[in-house]
Amino acid sequence: MKKMMKKFTSLLVVALLAGAITLGAYTLFIEHNAPQKIVETTAIPAPVYTPPAYSASTAAASGVDFTEAAEKSLHGVVHVKNVQEYRRPRNMMEYFRGGGLQGKGIVGAGSGVIISADGYIITNNHVIDGAIEVEVTLNDNRKFTADVVGSDVTADIALLKIESDDTLPYITFGDSDAAKVGEWVLAVGNPFNLTSTVTAGIISAKARDIDETDLNVQSFIQTDAAINPGNSGGALVNTNGELIGINTAITSQTGSYVGYAFAVPSNNARKIVNDIMEYGAVQKGILGVQGGSLTPELTEKLDLPTSEGVYISGVELGSGADKAGVQRGDIITMVDNIQVNKFSDLTGYVNTKRPNDVVQVSILRDKDQIVLPVTLVKPTAFKLDRLGIEVKNATDRDLEVFNADSGVVISNLINPEMRRYNNLIGAIIAEIDDEEVKNVTDVERIMNSKSSNEPISIVVYDRSGERNRFIFKD
Repeated sequence: MKKMMKKFTSLLVVALLAGAITLGAYTLFIEHNAPQKIVETTAIPAPVYTPPAYSASTAAASGVDFTEAAEKSLHGVVHVKNVQEYRRPRNMMEYFRGGGLQGKGIVGAGSGVIISADGYIITNNHVIDGAIEVEVTLNDNRKFTADVVGSDVTADIALLKIESDDTLPYITFGDSDAAKVGEWVLAVGNPFNLTSTVTAGIISAKARDIDETDLNVQSFIQTDAAINPGNSGGALVNTNGELIGINTAITSQTGSYVGYAFAVPSNNARKIVNDIMEYGAVQKGILGVQGGSLTPELTEKLDLPTSEGVYISGVELGSGADKAGVQRGDIITMVDNIQVNKFSDLTGYVNTKRPNDVVQVSILRDKDQIVLPVTLVKPTAFKLDRLGIEVKNATDRDLEVFNADSGVVISNLINPEMRRYNNLIGAIIAEIDDEEVKNVTDVERIMNSKSSNEPISIVVYDRSGERNRFIFKD
């Protein structure tokens, strides 16, 4: 019996050793070389982005210390809460009738940046949109009710004001034009209502237009510092603790951070709030050109010495660019000392200027470099509220495309009824009540001469070059 037990024990040891060797060999040679698991989703296939794991040791290795910048920024960033009215039905009958108990409550929250010791605060327009009351909480937990001084919906910037007996901590503006790709930055805000949160990253790109297919040309700073819902309106600061951007948007299929975040450059935000404080509204200056970024195909076709810049496809008649001598076919390569590689570079810089400002526009024409001083003008758009449309002066290119002698361009549809006719954007209005229109001034004059209940007819050239007559009746 003892011999049998001894033999059994020996066999058991041998079996265990063999199993261990086999498992080790599998792990070393097979599992090590096994293909990685691929996660499939129903979304459009895209590379999986893994955010870089920034840490104190990473920063130390690059000689960067974030502690001073974080300390400066934390006290200058506030929690902004959007308070709106609501109606809560008590039963199904009230639900369908729209009745019930009225009240008010917080429907959204974001962040804001104190920019002056007397309580001016920048945030995003979408953070406070629709609010009947805006509640601001400081980093030391003091609460204030803020007044909305003004906003720019297009740029998604709003200016708030709180009153305090104390001098408030604030963040000073930096120069966003001087910020460089690869530069370390901090995002400071209140993601998911987690107050006073700081994340680190770098500037991934500048003058980024999230959607190049829409009419709103944007010029964001792109960063990989983690920004999540609740960070909107917070601060993007450099390692000196200076404000170089207002955190505004993320691109994500999940709604949370996946490595791409965007901020309004501080130079643009500062210009907007200065306009609101000084003039009560944003003062926008425009060059008066239409165009787009150079493409490889266009560069090759025109045999250009550069592949970067903005190709001018049209010049608005009577604009600053028109008077300065800018022509269709010109290529803008620089404005003042700012390099223009794409259209968002151009709009991003011009948006920091006001009407009557003069900018030096460097142009490539027939392979010759020339510089033209251009005086910026006010946007020439005019809203025809009765018709639900907005128009602006046509360029020579617009008239040529539609085979029209004169007219104005439909630049926007401003009410829900007209937005169903999306194909009208870009079309030419040639006549109003059988009277020829050459510019926005003509449109304004004709419309002001009409009574509020008088029918109005307009002649429109559509994209196929056809003349169409529309009659509007109240």
